[in-house]
Amino acid sequence: MKTFITTIMTALLLASSLHSFATTKNNPLKEMNSTNIIKTYMEATALGNTAFNEHLFAKDFQYQTAANPNTKFNKKQYSTFLKATKGLQYDCKTSYDILDESKDCCVAKATMQFPNFTRVDYITLCRSQDSWQVSKVVTTYP
Repeated sequence: MKTFITTIMTALLLASSLHSFATTKNNPLKEMNSTNIIKTYMEATALGNTAFNEHLFAKDFQYQTAANPNTKFNKKQYSTFLKATKGLQYDCKTSYDILDESKDCCVAKATMQFPNFTRVDYITLCRSQDSWQVSKVVTTYP
């Protein structure tokens, strides 16, 4: 009887631990600082690396262009666009500057210099419980 109870308890513990592993998603960006999050964003947009998009963008993410401020895209729409351009590497030089940063918020300027034009993304990052995430991007073409 003691062996039977031990077997049942072991099976229950194993089942509950497997369930917890199945539902937990590890965030590979969890320990990154704001600078590394901006670099990850640049890799997604300019180099077509979509590996971390699920964790990179906040749930309430918003993307818009300054030329058309009434048209806004959410996380799902922007992620779909990035997945469609996965692996596409833009022929541009990239750079970024952190314009302002506090404990839980950061604003950065990312520049993509193409041969005939320049794209500038103003990126707002917020620190969540999990990690820094991109919450808003406004793109301009000066």
